[in-house]
Amino acid sequence: MTTTTPTTETAARLRRAVTRLHRRLRANSLGGVTPTQASLLATLNQLDEPTLGDLAIAEQIQPPSVTKLVRDMEVSGLITTFRDPHDRRATRARIAPAGRRELERIRQRKTQFLERRLAALSPQDRARADELVTFLETLLEQE
Repeated sequence: MTTTTPTTETAARLRRAVTRLHRRLRANSLGGVTPTQASLLATLNQLDEPTLGDLAIAEQIQPPSVTKLVRDMEVSGLITTFRDPHDRRATRARIAPAGRRELERIRQRKTQFLERRLAALSPQDRARADELVTFLETLLEQE
């Protein structure tokens, strides 16, 4: 029999709440791309022209899946690919201007969703939300 401590219960509640919030943000923000495409855009925005193998590792998907995903996103004009000048066997990818715009729209829709939710709160609850954000930032810095 497993006993739960108050810390364990708080951690479980926090995990569930963050997971649900993430799902809501994703559902209200994607527009014309899939969750996988949005994730790949964010990864490409962070990495400096990764190889498709690097993308597969970063996204935790199989290389054939990343190849198809990249090909589809290139056709859509969200990313561009090119041969690595030092290793002609490798293909690299970068986010295209249209991909940057899409990523920015996704981020704006997420922020707007949260702004609407915060605006509906009392001033006291908005202050508590601000404290919660500070707490979560501190929690993330401890890694």
